[in-house]
Amino acid sequence: MTAARKLQIVHYPETDHMGEDALQRFIAELLRPLIAAWLFALGRRLFVGADQFIYIVEGDLTQRIAPDIYVLPKVDPGSAPKCWKRWEIPEGPSFALEIVSTDYRKDYEDAPVDYARLGTKELVIFDPHVTPRSRKRVRWQVYRRVGKRGFRLVERSNEDRVYARELKCFLCVIGEGPSMRLRLARGGRGDDIVPTAEERLQAELAAQGATLAAQGATLASREAELAVRDAELAAREAELAAREAELAAQRAENARLREALRGRKGRG
Repeated sequence: MTAARKLQIVHYPETDHMGEDALQRFIAELLRPLIAAWLFALGRRLFVGADQFIYIVEGDLTQRIAPDIYVLPKVDPGSAPKCWKRWEIPEGPSFALEIVSTDYRKDYEDAPVDYARLGTKELVIFDPHVTPRSRKRVRWQVYRRVGKRGFRLVERSNEDRVYARELKCFLCVIGEGPSMRLRLARGGRGDDIVPTAEERLQAELAAQGATLAAQGATLASREAELAVRDAELAAREAELAAREAELAAQRAENARLREALRGRKGRG
């Protein structure tokens, strides 16, 4: 008699609970909605997530990765999974961003291998802790699938920006130290920073304020013109009143002269 197989239940943790420095968190929190809005504006319905486990091998909890930001093609952007399992989604991330923590060797050495196994098309590794004195560390590393050569390092740079082919825009460094952030930029050289929703709102409010100010200035100018016209009209009315007064005085003088003339004729 064959023994019944015991059902194995595997609990997959949802997120990475390992330590994450504040700068790493702040960079990701600003950038994720920017990428989502940018891709939506391009007409691409993709899932843009952050800091969730993606399990690579079924049944092996150790084979997992939690990208700081990732983009999943062919996945509903309204999805709300607890975690991802590579064998349950159509394909691996089209784009992933790793923000290097203090343990930079893990992100430099392990991340490219893990993302290659995951089937990632493009991986950008950003190191916010690079300084002019850094020898082993570099600000940008870009990995892409290059034909039959597989997942390869295609760019390594300390510039302030790098092109993300899968996003069809640049990633740019803004600010320094604790205020350092990553932003999206468009244009041939990435000089046009894509605004955040808050910045767009502020620009709209500023434009509305400028429009109202212009309308107010136009109204004030028209009121000034009307005031000048009223003053001119008042001056003309005053002239007419003076002329009428002169005419009235002249008529009174004429009447007095006629009355005096009649009196002389009566005495004669």
